[in-house]
Amino acid sequence: MLSEFKKFLIQGNMVDMAIGFIFGGAFSTVIKSLVDNVIMPPIGMLLGSVNFSQLYVNLSSKTYDSLDSATKAGAPVIKYGQFINDIISFLILGFVIFMFIRTYNKLKTPVVEEVPAVVDENILLLREIRDSLKKK
Repeated sequence: MLSEFKKFLIQGNMVDMAIGFIFGGAFSTVIKSLVDNVIMPPIGMLLGSVNFSQLYVNLSSKTYDSLDSATKAGAPVIKYGQFINDIISFLILGFVIFMFIRTYNKLKTPVVEEVPAVVDENILLLREIRDSLKKK
């Protein structure tokens, strides 16, 4: 049983999948940073200096100055600004993965082996007769 498990882990598909998960996690971090630090600040500036990650709805009866003070007080809040950031990150990540897969599928051409044509014996015999008649 242990040897079967070892064989399963060493197979190419399992290793490829593990590498894909590792790169996917790292790539997700890069995309999140792109959205939070590059894309959302200009959008927030265009919309009147809005910091999307700080947008929230306070569900308690108390009033708080910021999301940080509300969360530190343990108030129930809906962080819809962070949700907007996460949706944008998801869409960008999905688009980039789509482009990678699309490019991969275009580069991956099916290998077509040329099969030598099988010539019927009758055709070979007829060719020999034709060639011998041409010589006469």
